[in-house]
Amino acid sequence: MNAEQFKGKWQQFKGEAKRQWGKLTDDDITEAEGNYEKFVGRVQERYGDKKEDVLKWANDWYEKQNTEVKSDRG
Repeated sequence: MNAEQFKGKWQQFKGEAKRQWGKLTDDDITEAEGNYEKFVGRVQERYGDKKEDVLKWANDWYEKQNTEVKSDRG
């Protein structure tokens, strides 16, 4: 997922991100506001996760969303 794709899916993504990483505050989410690098940085600050792990989770989430949209279109 690139930065533009991330920004385009932000509304759906932020709710899922808060479920995945419950320590993220509303301020963390607001500060990231569609910025991929800021989001990854916030997760790293709160959890100490490796950047690669956060990116993998985000990419997996994005791919799942695209797969569901394609299957809905049949």
